[in-house]
Amino acid sequence: MKTVAAVRRCPLTHSYRPSPLVFDFLAPSTLRQSSRGYKSTAKTPFWGKSQDASPSPDTIPVSPKPKYVLSQKQREFLDSALRVNQAGELAATLIYKAQMPQVVRSHPHLRPLMKHMYDQEAGHFSTFNQMVAKHQVRPTAMYPIWEVAATFLGWSTGAMGREAAMACTEAVETEIGSHYNEQVREILSWQAEAERRGEELDDELKDMLATFRRIRDEELEHLDHAVENDAKEARPYDPLVSVIRLGCRAAINISEKV
Repeated sequence: MKTVAAVRRCPLTHSYRPSPLVFDFLAPSTLRQSSRGYKSTAKTPFWGKSQDASPSPDTIPVSPKPKYVLSQKQREFLDSALRVNQAGELAATLIYKAQMPQVVRSHPHLRPLMKHMYDQEAGHFSTFNQMVAKHQVRPTAMYPIWEVAATFLGWSTGAMGREAAMACTEAVETEIGSHYNEQVREILSWQAEAERRGEELDDELKDMLATFRRIRDEELEHLDHAVENDAKEARPYDPLVSVIRLGCRAAINISEKV
């Protein structure tokens, strides 16, 4: 006896609703004020927002580290750093601009080097102009005075000859390079503190640290060029370098506050 099995097919209605993927993008910041990260009067810091990457099916999602939030004192430090750096790079461009015609006229072979150093300083100045505007940092009130002083320093050392012009570069870059080093060390100390707390610096602050390091290295490169081109043969070398370095330190201290 044959048993006929009737197979009944029931349509399967399967409604599948995938879990949404959430992309939490870091909002673009305008370096200062609400999106500004360290302005002493800022209402909303730019750090502290997390950026979550959407987990891939083959990987286990890892929670991002919380962002290191700067104190008021640290924000004021960055305000001061940007103000001084902008003023310093302004002075550097004006010094080279005033030196170049006189130095190059007597020593044409130095034209490429002088132009290279000037172009780098102009790039540094542009970088800090953008940072100051983005973070809404107040520029130093001494701006007009530094313009006159830097132009005079460049013109006078250029008139004294190639060696004096290079001694001027050596003195200025020694002080500026040292100042950038202090800024880099300070931010690195924040990074170390953040790591101890299981946190990390905001990406924008990391970029700023990298910028400070790059510009510091380029300033120290100028110092090496100056020494290679007989800066120490300037007469009188010691008094000239000492006075210029003292003036740089005074300008830095004043620009930090005024």
